[in-house]
Amino acid sequence: MPKVKTEKKSRIHNEVQKQGIVFNKDFGQHILKNPLVITTMLEKAALRATDVVLEIGPGTGNMTVRMLERAKKVIACEIDTRLAAELQKRVQATPLQPKLQVLIGDFLKAELPFFDLCIANVPYQISSPLIFKLLLHRPLFRCAVLMFQREFAQRLVAKPGDKLYCRLSINTQLLARVDMLMKVGKNNFKPPPKVESSVVRLEPKNPPPPVNFTEWDGLTRIAFLRKNKTLAATFKVNSVIEMLEKNYKLFRSLRNEPLEENFNMQEKVLAVLEEQGMSTTRARSMDIDEFMRLLLAFNAVGIHFN
Repeated sequence: MPKVKTEKKSRIHNEVQKQGIVFNKDFGQHILKNPLVITTMLEKAALRATDVVLEIGPGTGNMTVRMLERAKKVIACEIDTRLAAELQKRVQATPLQPKLQVLIGDFLKAELPFFDLCIANVPYQISSPLIFKLLLHRPLFRCAVLMFQREFAQRLVAKPGDKLYCRLSINTQLLARVDMLMKVGKNNFKPPPKVESSVVRLEPKNPPPPVNFTEWDGLTRIAFLRKNKTLAATFKVNSVIEMLEKNYKLFRSLRNEPLEENFNMQEKVLAVLEEQGMSTTRARSMDIDEFMRLLLAFNAVGIHFN
C-alpha cells in the first residue's frame, strides 16, 4: 500500500494562526510561551512601577503584555512589521495601549531612547552586537535580563582558564557584572529552536571602567586570535605588526614627532611584553587587570589599537 504523504505544518503560533503569520527563521523568531519563565525573568529584573523597559523582539507580545501591566512604559523594538502590527492590535482599546511604544526596524541600527531595564528573548543571531550596543549605551540602564542560546550565555560568564573563555567573555565582564540565572529548555518556545537556552542578568558597571573601549577591543581582538598561543607568538604575526606600525606612525605624525632611528615595530612590541613579564602568557588565562596593565603599557610607548 503506497505511503500517504502528510502535509507539513507551517511553524505558526496558536494565537496568530488566524492571521496566518508564519515565523521567519532569518529573524530568529521563537516565541517564549511558558508564563512561568516570563514571570521569573520579570522578577529577576526587579521591575518597578516607575520603570521604562526596553524589549527587543517582542514577537506576539506574551512578555510585553506582562511588562505593560507592571511598568510605566514598554518600548518594543521589532523588525517584523507583521508582528509589530499584531502586538499593537493585542493592546488596542485597552488601558495598556498608551504605555506601549513600538519601534519598527533593525535594533542594531536604531537610536535608543532612555530606558531603565532591558528584558528580552533575544534573536540569537544578533546576540553579540546587541550586548555591546546595550552596554555602550548612555545614559546607563540599571540592568538587563536576557535570553540567549546556552553556549553563548556560558561564554558570557566564562572565567580565565575555562574552555569557553574568549574575547566575548572579557569584553562583557569589563563593562558589566554578569550572572547566569536559569536554563530554559527548547520546548518552552514555539516553534522550538534547535538549541537549549539560558537567561543571563547584566548589570552595567557604574561608573564605567576608565578605558577607551575601542582600544581595549582592539587589544583583545589580537590577543584572542590565537588564545592558546603565547602573546609573543601572536604579536609576531605580520598583519598585526603592520597594523600597529601604521597606527604608531599616525600617532607620531599627529604629534609632529619623527620616528626613532632604526625604528622596528616588532622589537618595540616584544619589548613591552618582556617588560610586563607577559611574553609567554596566553590570552586564555589573562584576567581584566592583566589586560588593563598591558594596554596601559602599550599606550605609554605610543602603541595604539584603534
